[in-house]
Amino acid sequence: MSRTAFGRALTPDRLLLAATLAALAGGAATWVLGAPEPAGSIWAAGTALVLLALLVAIARDLWHGRTGVDLLAAFSMAGALLLGEHLAGIIIALMYAGGTALEAFAERRAGAELAALLGRAPREAHRERDGVLEDVDVGQVAVGDRLLVKTGETVPVDGIVLENPAILDESALTGESLPVERGTGERVRSGALNAGQPFSIRATATAEASTYAGIVRLVEAAREQKAPFVRLADRYSLLFLPATLLIAGLAWLATGDPTRALAVLVVATPCPLILAAPVAMVAGISAAARRGVLVKGGGALETLAGAEILVLDKTGTLTTGIPHVAAIEARDGIDEDGLLRLAAALDQVSTHPLAEALLAAARTRGLALPMPEAVCETPGAGIEGRVEGREVRLGRIGFVLGGTARDPWIGALAQRAARDGATTVLVAVDGRPMGAILLADEIRRETPRALRALHRAGIRRTVLLSGDRLDAAEAVATALGIDAVLAERTPEDKVDAVRAERQTGITAMIGDGINDAPALAAADIGIAMGARGAAAASEAADAVLLVDRLDRLAEAILLARRTRRIALESVLAGMALSGLGMVAAAFGFLPPVAGALVQEAIDVAVILNALRALAPADGRSREALPLPELRRLHEGHATLGPILDRLRTLADRLDLGDGAALRAELLAVDRLLQEEVLPHERADEADLHPRIARLLGGQDPMASISRTHREIAYLARRLHRLVATLPPTGPSHEELIELRRILYGLEAILRLHFAQEDEIYDSVAGDVPPAARPKARTVAEVS
Repeated sequence: MSRTAFGRALTPDRLLLAATLAALAGGAATWVLGAPEPAGSIWAAGTALVLLALLVAIARDLWHGRTGVDLLAAFSMAGALLLGEHLAGIIIALMYAGGTALEAFAERRAGAELAALLGRAPREAHRERDGVLEDVDVGQVAVGDRLLVKTGETVPVDGIVLENPAILDESALTGESLPVERGTGERVRSGALNAGQPFSIRATATAEASTYAGIVRLVEAAREQKAPFVRLADRYSLLFLPATLLIAGLAWLATGDPTRALAVLVVATPCPLILAAPVAMVAGISAAARRGVLVKGGGALETLAGAEILVLDKTGTLTTGIPHVAAIEARDGIDEDGLLRLAAALDQVSTHPLAEALLAAARTRGLALPMPEAVCETPGAGIEGRVEGREVRLGRIGFVLGGTARDPWIGALAQRAARDGATTVLVAVDGRPMGAILLADEIRRETPRALRALHRAGIRRTVLLSGDRLDAAEAVATALGIDAVLAERTPEDKVDAVRAERQTGITAMIGDGINDAPALAAADIGIAMGARGAAAASEAADAVLLVDRLDRLAEAILLARRTRRIALESVLAGMALSGLGMVAAAFGFLPPVAGALVQEAIDVAVILNALRALAPADGRSREALPLPELRRLHEGHATLGPILDRLRTLADRLDLGDGAALRAELLAVDRLLQEEVLPHERADEADLHPRIARLLGGQDPMASISRTHREIAYLARRLHRLVATLPPTGPSHEELIELRRILYGLEAILRLHFAQEDEIYDSVAGDVPPAARPKARTVAEVS
């Protein structure tokens, strides 16, 4: 055994238990050999040792202003020594030492996930300088240093991957069990474990400012705080202690036998009361940590259990806070893919945050991007350059158009963007405006399901509190069914709003930004989206969602309520059982030795009951949809997404352009529907939906989905028949009206249908790693 492991093994609680066991065994052996007096002395010595340790602990508690029922254990051992009940005394001592050791074990077991975080803290880094690799203390790493992370090592500081894809195990940070891949240029967080080949990073933060150091600080705070519920147990003890002394005194007075009083004190030794609540709370904190929710203490866990009102930030909490391409408006002479390809190719060298959204959309559509030439970027305005010999300019309308007169469609586009809360990126090719790309924030995929789960967990009122524009906030709130909207609020206004909600019930606030920190601190319990949120929010909050999933909050509330119930059950059951034992002892049915054994059994029972809080809030297990199939479904919807965009764009532009070109576009869209969309739906109906129906249970749970399949097939058939009869010159006026109606109807029902399917798929998928989850939705898609 190593010296460190040996030190861990010889903890004070274990040493005390070992000494007590040795005294009990030594005295028993001596007694068996026919020497009862030395046996009593050995037992008395063991009792005195435990009594001394207990008196030191009581004195320390009194010094800190705490009183409890440990005094009963001290009275019991002292009484046993005075009355010569040495065997009873050593059993009481063993009971107390064993209970203390069991509490310590329970805390170590319950806090295993938190301890693992602390134990995995990086201490060393491999720094590359002038072609030489040197091992340095992690505290010496500076921003900008190039570091090598070897296989099996922990990422020492936050950084950006320089070369070689990084395969990381982020379970210690997020609770996700499967490895994730980070490519060149992507950020990695300290504390993740390298599960693949060695890779290099450029440090973006020092060790003290990195993700892992912040989590460790939160963990230490979680372990140091004492819960109000534990103080509630102390308040119970203030009633239990005088009641015990009264029963013991009456038994002595009524019988004149001090042994009766000793027996009462022995049975009343209050291990259940002083152990059950803290063990349950620590177990609950540990169970929450396993699910990616770091609760800073038992007090926060108890407050979370009573939450009735939930105040939510919008950006970064209900939405991802990351823009994505919501629509592409291409004019005559270029299609959507062509416009996006030119814009994304130019944005490959841009440093603007919106550039990544265009690149992601191009990668989703499988577009090959050529390298641009002669690129010039104007910060805050736009970028221009040559792509395959064509002059491309994109950015703000004023930058792209310059002094050129604006076409009417640009005004209509700006109005649409304002209604949808989107950002417009205008694209010009060879000096002519050729289209625009609309970018918008996304509602998190799990948000609608998470809000329903929160209401089921006991949240009776939800409030959207945002600094964003009223129309943007109301659009999100309407799409998600949120009860109230408070928009355009400053940080000070947010604090006032949270305080007002607290007047009507226990209020939880969840947010991720620096501007949310004051409101988080003002709430009864503040919850930070810590996976990508600001450090200030995490520091101000009482709990942190380490995994970037809002649905984990509902799990945490259910777990907190279960933990509080288990703690209260354990305290009350322990007191009730001890009370029955005291009455039996007072009437002479339990002598001191037997009473000590009964109390030991009560201790074990209530502590084991408290450890039930380690289990998940919902312990039921059920079959889940296999991960490969879930990926296939989500990838299928992602592939079909551009077809839906094309349907809407075509419906918008039916009365523009010549009839022959319009007929060709209608034929192309009809072919996509017949060859891609309808086969996908038929495959789902035949192969997948029967399996999901078995997982969901009930009678025909997929009936509504099957009904939308039929409606999709009906509209697609009408479009096919109408397009097949179009003359070469294109549709007539009457046919245009019918085509627009069908196209809008198909686009709307397909978006709703895909959203419904994704909701159902997620509900039977269990925990899904980020790489397998579907793309998040815009407000329009959710609506």
